[in-house]
Amino acid sequence: MLRIATLISVFALSATSALAEDIKVGVSPGEHAEIMEEVAKIAKPRGLNIEVIEFSDYVVPNQAVADGDLEANSFQHRPYLENQMKDRGFELVEVGTTITTPMGIYSDKITDMADLPEGAQVAIPNDPTNGGRALLLLQDLGLITLAEDTGLVPSPLDVTENPHDLSFLELDAAQLPRALADADIAIINTNYALASGLSPKDDSIAMEKADSPYVNIIVVRKGDEDQPWVKDLLAAYHSDEVKAFIEDKYQGAVLTSW
Repeated sequence: MLRIATLISVFALSATSALAEDIKVGVSPGEHAEIMEEVAKIAKPRGLNIEVIEFSDYVVPNQAVADGDLEANSFQHRPYLENQMKDRGFELVEVGTTITTPMGIYSDKITDMADLPEGAQVAIPNDPTNGGRALLLLQDLGLITLAEDTGLVPSPLDVTENPHDLSFLELDAAQLPRALADADIAIINTNYALASGLSPKDDSIAMEKADSPYVNIIVVRKGDEDQPWVKDLLAAYHSDEVKAFIEDKYQGAVLTSW
């Protein structure tokens, strides 16, 4: 009986291994990478092996999915994807939402936006969607006015009113925490803030509103959206275990979309 039971167990393990699927998912450093590592733990017993690959910029992960080097990525919000597909011709598809990471304003020089000096230097991301996002935050705070027809992707050239004579320093998003040594304020994506040891909750002096349109998404190549592994990936990501991990680890700095 023991031999039969052992053979059945071995057969079951072999069948599970045969059904297992391996995928590569690109992420940015910080919370996207940390959360996907948790997703991988949940997905593995379900037969989905996820290799999490970190990228230090916002362009390569989409190129890698488009080229077939990755099956999926999880690092960007919808406006960024739309802009990338428009500019670069990527044939990519959103298959699910993940988290919202409110963009924050940080400073080594002031502790209150009311103390922002005239002619202050403001460091913002140099890509169109995140740079535009930063400018929209400044507009929400009443510091600038933007042209009405720019939508979600305004640039400094679209600033129509600048009563405080702010100057804009456009940098790669990953470099913005370093800009705090020189700029009066830097407007930083949460993943790069967390990766540099900044707490959005405790260290930011202003944050985006909770109803921001910048929910993050999981993206695959067009044509792969109905693959069985996509369903398994989303089920693992949207699990109660991953939700609890996010709420416990980030304490409100990262918000779940489900």
